[in-house]
Amino acid sequence: MFKLIALILLAALLLLVAYASTRPDDFKVERSIVVQAPAERVFTMVNDLEQFNRWNPWLRKDPKTVQRYGDKRAGVGAFYAWESREIGVGSMEISASQPSTRIEMKLDFIRPFEAHNQVVFSLSPEGQGQRLVWAMSGKNNFIGKLMGLVFNMDRMVGSDFEAGLAELKQLAEHTEQGQQP
Repeated sequence: MFKLIALILLAALLLLVAYASTRPDDFKVERSIVVQAPAERVFTMVNDLEQFNRWNPWLRKDPKTVQRYGDKRAGVGAFYAWESREIGVGSMEISASQPSTRIEMKLDFIRPFEAHNQVVFSLSPEGQGQRLVWAMSGKNNFIGKLMGLVFNMDRMVGSDFEAGLAELKQLAEHTEQGQQP
């Protein structure tokens, strides 16, 4: 009887592994928001990594995060790294920056799982404000594919993007009205 149960469990595990391997090799998470503020203000809140961390949704999860900035804090070459028990260890670097329209970042995670992703923020006029799109894409390694069977990564990461964008909107719009955020 024990052998039969072990064989059934092994077959189920093999089927799970086989199914996980058929999942997409790439992923993309994207969210956007309209901010009623000038493009330059919104752009600066992303392009300057110290400003970015005023609304960074992950820093709210662990206020004890150890942060380190490079010599340059805004524009191409700006660098930021973090270490935290709650949110892991990683770094980001601005790799492209087009004033008031687009910022690209290289995002590297070391722990809890190694990953190397691309982040793009794009800004375009909409009504009286600016539509800010936050997108992250990368390779879906086997661990990511396996985790994707249990967790909806788009929903999990997307909800953090939504929280961050909402905070950025509040900060940018309060600054617009002359208030201190």
